[in-house]
Amino acid sequence: MISSVRGTVLAAIGTTVVIEVGGVGLSVQVTPQHALSLRVGTEATLRTALIVREDDLSLYGFAEADELVVFDLLRGVTGVGPKSALGVLAAMDPAAIAQAVAHEDDAAFRKVSGVGPKTAKLIVVSLAGKLLGVTARRPAASARSSVSDNVTVALVGLGWPERVAMQAVEDAMATASDADREAVPALLRLALANLGPQAGLVAQSGAGSSSA
Repeated sequence: MISSVRGTVLAAIGTTVVIEVGGVGLSVQVTPQHALSLRVGTEATLRTALIVREDDLSLYGFAEADELVVFDLLRGVTGVGPKSALGVLAAMDPAAIAQAVAHEDDAAFRKVSGVGPKTAKLIVVSLAGKLLGVTARRPAASARSSVSDNVTVALVGLGWPERVAMQAVEDAMATASDADREAVPALLRLALANLGPQAGLVAQSGAGSSSA
């Protein structure tokens, strides 16, 4: 079992990061917001779960211990595989998941891509009483601020001044749906739309300068 990895970030694209450990690049599946928070060339530590199947070995990584705990609990629910469990954590942080379970709010899980009504209800039933500690350690109010912070970092990385990026994210948060406010990719798209046609040019310029 590989319970954690620490090393230099070689790549961070989409939901995959590559961490160099002892000269070997390990591909790790992470949430989009986690990938956005990692910088190539810097050192990162990920808490990991190794998923072993007949024809595949996959590593799933997390920044916080609570995320790994919730990931393992979600995988124990009938109908929830590792990709679906990661999808839930991409849309909701552990505290938000704990809150939804405590309030028997299966609608919150139905918003996650790949999670149907029956599975959403099973998540609520199966996790009942198992996430009390998670709620205490991770305040639910931190979820949206974490998403907006990650989107701001992404915009700055694309070349926008921090002040402009923060305003674009603030405007996006004001018009976004509840689901979009909790998902980095969706909020990032809205923020880029607010920045106008030049957003694409800045993104290309940022990509070009980073590869130079």
